[in-house]
Amino acid sequence: MPTQLLSGKSALVTGGARRIGRGIALVLAQAGADVAITYRNSEAEAAQTAHEIESLGRRALAVKCDVRSEASVRRAIAATTGCFGRLDVVVNNAAVFEPVHLEGITLDQWDAVFETNARGPFLVAREALPHLRTAEGRIVNIGSLGGMKAWAGHGHYCASKAALHMLTQAMAKAFAPEVSVNCVAPGWINVSDPTGLTEPDARAGDEARSFAARTPMRRNGTAEDVAQAVLFFAAGPHFVTGQILAVDGGLGLV
Repeated sequence: MPTQLLSGKSALVTGGARRIGRGIALVLAQAGADVAITYRNSEAEAAQTAHEIESLGRRALAVKCDVRSEASVRRAIAATTGCFGRLDVVVNNAAVFEPVHLEGITLDQWDAVFETNARGPFLVAREALPHLRTAEGRIVNIGSLGGMKAWAGHGHYCASKAALHMLTQAMAKAFAPEVSVNCVAPGWINVSDPTGLTEPDARAGDEARSFAARTPMRRNGTAEDVAQAVLFFAAGPHFVTGQILAVDGGLGLV
C-alpha cells in the first residue's frame, strides 16, 4: 500500500466508473482518500469500482450525475459532502470523444462535446468551490494532448480541451490562494476494462501500435500513468497551480 498521502481526505472523480476515471479513483483510494465517483450510464461499472474502493479500506460513493446539468451537479456535490463531511479534491474527468472530420461536424455534435468537456468542469468546480475553499483543496482537470496539438479529425474535441486548459488557468487565478487548480493532459492512453463489464477500447489495434512506435518512450500510456500524475497534483505542493502537465511519453514532441 502506498504512503497514505490523502489520509483523512475525500475526493470526487467525475466519470469515475471505468477506464481512466476508474484508475484515478483507485489510486486516490490507495493514497488514503474516501472517493465518490459519478456516472451517467455505467451503473454496473460504478458499483464495481465503488466495491474496489471499499476493498482498499476506504469509503466509496457512486452517484448518478449528468455533468451538463446544473441541478444534477449540485445534487452530486451535496451527496458527496453529505456522505464524507468534507471535500478536498475534485477531478474533472468526465468527457466525450468522437472522431469527425471538421467539415462534417454538426452543430449538435459541437455543442454536445462542449457541454460535457468544458461546461461540465466549470459547473462541478463552481458548485464544489465553497467546500474546497474550506479544505484548502485541489481541482485537477483532465485535459488532453489534443488541447495542445491540433488533430484534424477531432476538431471539436481539441477545441473543447483547449478551452478546458484555459479554464484551468483562469480558475487557478480566480480560486487562489485557497484552492490550487491544475490539469493533466494525456496523450494516447491504452484503456481496457478489467471488470469485464464493457467492451475493450475501440481504438486499440493497429492505430495504437502506430502511436506507440512514434512515441519517444516507445509505448502508449496507461490509466495508471494518468492517475499518478493526478495524485501529484492532489497531494503535492499546494503552491503548484495553473499548470498543464502532458502525460504523453513525449508524443507531443514528435
